[in-house]
Amino acid sequence: MKIVLNAIGGNSYTVTSAPLDNKKTENIITDPKIQQEISKLQATDSKVRAHEMAHQAAGGGFAGAPSYTTVKGPDGKEYAVGGEVPIKIVKGKTPDETIKNMRQIKAAALAPADPSPQDLKVAQTADLIASKAEQEKNQQNSNDTQTTHKIDFYA
Repeated sequence: MKIVLNAIGGNSYTVTSAPLDNKKTENIITDPKIQQEISKLQATDSKVRAHEMAHQAAGGGFAGAPSYTTVKGPDGKEYAVGGEVPIKIVKGKTPDETIKNMRQIKAAALAPADPSPQDLKVAQTADLIASKAEQEKNQQNSNDTQTTHKIDFYA
């Protein structure tokens, strides 16, 4: 292909280009098996990214940035096939704060529509820690009640 450009001042420039080899690209797009594979990868990518974003959104300050495991598709693009969001399990300064933290951590773990076994394990750990904090809180309240309602009689 040859294109002649006339510039201001009478200068002309010739641009030569080799014809495009669309044959390889057309085969990728028109081959039904490859297109099916690309569609499958696109669906998996969307599902994985939505899953990890749900964790991150619900986790707030307890959730880190998502990281993805990717594969290169037949079209040369990278597709996410797995992922993770680190969730920090942080106890609070008080039992009430710990319970609040664990509720948010559990919500982050169970945020996706299809929690993984690891997600369920994190939720279970958060429940266990919250339960212990609840026991600690009840013990403190019991001690406070005993101390508060103690009456000394003097003769």
